[in-house]
Amino acid sequence: MSQEFDYDLVIIGAGVGGHGAALHAVSCGLKTAIIEAGDMGGTCVNRGCIPSKALLAASGRVRELHDAHHLKALGIQVGSVEFDRQAIANHATSLVNKLQGDLTNSLKRLGVDIIRGWGKVAGPQKITVATDNAEKTITAKDIILAPGSEPFVPPGIEIDGKTVYTSDQGVKLEQLPQWVAIIGSGYIGLEFSDIYSALGCEITMIEALDQLMPGFDRDIAKLAERSLINPRAIETKVGIYAKKVIPGSPVVIELADFKTKEDVDVLEVDACLVATGRIPATQNLGLESVGVELDRRNFIPVDDRMAVLSAGEPVPHLWAIGDANGKIMLAHAASAQGIVAVDNICGRQRQIDYRSIPAAAFTHPEISYVGMTETAAKELGQAEGFEVGTVRSYFKGNSKALAEGEADGMAKLVYRQDTGEVLGVHIIGLHASDLIHEASAAIANRQSVHTLAHLVHTHPTLSEVLDEAYKRAIAS
Repeated sequence: MSQEFDYDLVIIGAGVGGHGAALHAVSCGLKTAIIEAGDMGGTCVNRGCIPSKALLAASGRVRELHDAHHLKALGIQVGSVEFDRQAIANHATSLVNKLQGDLTNSLKRLGVDIIRGWGKVAGPQKITVATDNAEKTITAKDIILAPGSEPFVPPGIEIDGKTVYTSDQGVKLEQLPQWVAIIGSGYIGLEFSDIYSALGCEITMIEALDQLMPGFDRDIAKLAERSLINPRAIETKVGIYAKKVIPGSPVVIELADFKTKEDVDVLEVDACLVATGRIPATQNLGLESVGVELDRRNFIPVDDRMAVLSAGEPVPHLWAIGDANGKIMLAHAASAQGIVAVDNICGRQRQIDYRSIPAAAFTHPEISYVGMTETAAKELGQAEGFEVGTVRSYFKGNSKALAEGEADGMAKLVYRQDTGEVLGVHIIGLHASDLIHEASAAIANRQSVHTLAHLVHTHPTLSEVLDEAYKRAIAS
């Protein structure tokens, strides 16, 4: 370590991205500190991925046990099914506490200094840390910014945290409203609709754009609508936005047409979950002290090495990872970016391959994807002069899915017709979040369906859904 600085590396933000960067930095021999003003583990551990998956696991069991038709087909009969809302909530809280402790202890074990307080850049290679009654300055050869994100609340919506709330409060499962409105049909809205509908709530899902699940491949979204929405106590309003939401009992929601802005209806519901995406937590980071301006959406501009940019040029020794840079707002992407940043700090040239980073919605059934949608692939093909092929394979033809009695699902493969290179894979079905990683590896290695079609998959497994897709691609 250079004697000029207190640390080789200081990371501002102890979420999943900052934690991953710290672990990698220690393995590279860097004296490292991490600064956190809030909960160790950030959004993922405390208010996002972890508690929501605990709720999905518990509510999913309730849904399965209530599905008498499915159980009867397997030769199983179950009596009355009861659940305890508070016990389910406690399951999520216990998991959060365990993982928060594990994360903190792993940093301490490796000798990472944990500094509590609000960290901000105070000039080149300098950070101030403010607590309630003091402020101190520390220096570092390199600084990684990993401040994360927070829920986006559109204008006109008033949050009280009780009757109108975001996922931050929703994961606490403090209530099961008889009728809940969910604003937004992305990952967060879909997962909460899965939880609430399994536990007996009626739902109105409000989507401002002209189709549900706007970020998903259209074939997958259509199938998801048939399995995740239509059979359940969920009504949908598409092309409609919540112009005004007033907390209370009842919650009053004024709805308007998204295109014309004309008023269309007023809803009175028991509760409203606002699931309209997330925005970067990039205010008060001291970026002006090093001449950095946020982009128009308040993200920190970075290059593919994770170096922070000022007027298009890298700022020496300053890096930004995770939701704050807006490249791809997923916890595992933040971890990957942290490793890329540390490698570049250590002089190992590394960039991140966004196309091979998978994503998943942990609904029942699950949805996952990696790479390009068919639309995006065709746009690239038009620009670069190649044709795009697509094939579909179905869980209803898969022996393992049939044995499980879970045969609703599909895998869609998007590929180049000239070289066979896999450009994207989209799956809805049992264990889709696990299946996607084979496709992620294929995209990372730029593999062709001509090679993949000759791999051998264990029989009978769900992985044969992808095997079937590769074989259909070379036969088409």
